Formats: sequence, structure tokens, C-alpha cells
Amino acid sequence: MKSIIKIFTLAIIALGFSTVSFAQVSATANASGTIVTPIAITKTVDLNFGNIAVGSTAGTVVLAPAGTRTATGGVTLPATTGTVSAAEFNVTGQAGYTFSITLPSTPTTVTSGANSMTVDTFTSTPTPTGTLTGGAQTVKVGATINVGANQAAGTYTSATPFTVTVNYN
Repeated sequence: MKSIIKIFTLAIIALGFSTVSFAQVSATANASGTIVTPIAITKTVDLNFGNIAVGSTAGTVVLAPAGTRTATGGVTLPATTGTVSAAEFNVTGQAGYTFSITLPSTPTTVTSGANSMTVDTFTSTPTPTGTLTGGAQTVKVGATINVGANQAAGTYTSATPFTVTVNYN
């Protein structure tokens, strides 16, 4: 019995000297997010290479984003140009933000009846990024049309449009 009393006394003394703490500390934080104006793109002008004269040698017409044309190979550009225009897109979104421009990486086929040509090597102004000054910017797109030797006369158009993609940086 004496040993039980000793053990009990020692246990009480040990508990008296222990400093078990159950203290807890906390901090808080706020959460927030900002919704920006979504980026959007709208085509305003189609790509048109204008009138092209061909000969017995294949060639190309390069239409720059500025709307100027140059011919190579057996292709010439008549004085009566027809409608010549780089494609034009209106990009809108959050003012001051920059965006990247992705142009087609595969050729687009244009046809007139059973005859076809390809359009490739797309270029743009600006490139490869633009800035939404005042929340908008115009993107102009040029390309190269590949004309075959003795290409048949006709108005060549694409059955499916080419795609220009923009994304916020």
C-alpha cells in the first residue's frame, strides 16, 4: 500500500511540473479574382489576291499583310488588278493586354470547278503578338498563292475558310 501511495504522490508531483500547452494561433487571408474582358476576333475583310495572269511556267503571288503583291516564276500581275486585299481581323479584349497570333500551318485549297491551287505561307501584321490599345487592334494577314503552269482561268475560292487564332499572353 505504501508503494501505491508513493507512486500516486510521484504522479501528482510530475503532473504539477509538466507544462502541457494546448495554445493555438490563427491567421486569415482574403480571396479575390479579376475577370477581364474576353478576347474576341472577327473577320472584317477576306483575303483576295486579285487578277493574276499565268503562262507556261508555274509561279506564285505573294500578298503582304500591307496589301502589296509580288509575282514569281511565270506569273504576272496585270495593270487591271481587280480586288486586292489582305485578310483583316478585328481583335478586341482587355485594354493594354498583349495577345499571340496563330496563323494556319497547313495550306488552304482554292478551287474553280475541277481546278485548284494552294494558299500557304501565311504572314501577319502585327506578328507574332499584338497589343490591345484601347481594347482593340486590327490584324492583317497575307499569304502566298501557288499558281500552276497554264493554270485554268476562273475565280478560285476556298470551300472552307482558314483560321486565325488569338490568345492572351
